Amino acid sequence: MSTHSVTLALPALYRSDDVLAFHARDAEGVSEQVAAGTGEARLRKAVVLAGVPVLLDVTLTPSEALCRIDANGELGEPALALAMDALRSTLALRIDPAPFADFVRDDPVFGPQVARQPGLRIVQSATVFEALTWAIIGQQINLPFAISLRRTFIEQAGRRHSSGLLCYPEAPDVARLDLDSLTTRKFSRAKAETLLRVARLAAEGKLPLCQLGDPERAAAALLAIKGIGPWTVNYTLLRGYAYADCSLHGDVAIRTAIGRLLGMADKPGIADTEAWLAAYRPHRTMAAAYLWASLNQLPD
Repeated sequence: MSTHSVTLALPALYRSDDVLAFHARDAEGVSEQVAAGTGEARLRKAVVLAGVPVLLDVTLTPSEALCRIDANGELGEPALALAMDALRSTLALRIDPAPFADFVRDDPVFGPQVARQPGLRIVQSATVFEALTWAIIGQQINLPFAISLRRTFIEQAGRRHSSGLLCYPEAPDVARLDLDSLTTRKFSRAKAETLLRVARLAAEGKLPLCQLGDPERAAAALLAIKGIGPWTVNYTLLRGYAYADCSLHGDVAIRTAIGRLLGMADKPGIADTEAWLAAYRPHRTMAAAYLWASLNQLPD
């Protein structure tokens, strides 16, 4: 086992409760565990990086993230760089919300939203592969069922870290599964086939998934894969690549939020939503964050 420690400074208005809530969505905590306390909180997340089971163990204070990277094996420089990027992603440190806040300061829709929730951030997945597979798993089903399927997915393909947590798998781990291992556990055939298809393409080097890659090139490569549509691509760019201008016009929750904020009788259609969001280029990712958050707000 190898261990590396690093301290990351947290920006002003950092909303640690939001980050912890995101990682605590699965109450069974097979891959992530969250513990909140007075003055500090702890997040533990297990993931396979460059073939090595890794635990990201983070203690959050009001001003710093005290991070420990525990690997069940030696982490070379490339893998350590992946781990550092995974830390920034899981702590929502990759997209700066300030440019969007400045952009919408006088906007009648988003101005009040930002004033109510300053510093809102988007948590990224630890890896692009996690973002992509989560997008496939969660598409067109409710969140509790999606979380249940995600847990099953990790249990089927994940490797156990010495901490006891199961690691979110890499592509080669998933590529070794057969169809029945998913379809007999409540995955639709189409969803299972798409998961295995992208895993095998990635494992064979035919689908490069790098967080530092070109988002537009990644989008084109993903759209060429059977079973992958625009919503899955945009969600992957948002959670995996931290791309600042994702248009989630196909997302039902986004459309519902727009309808409510504009006082519409019903949510707008996909084409109208895309046109409306275009006004917020190049900040549509943060627009999505505030639209999602607005659904959880109580009226003034």
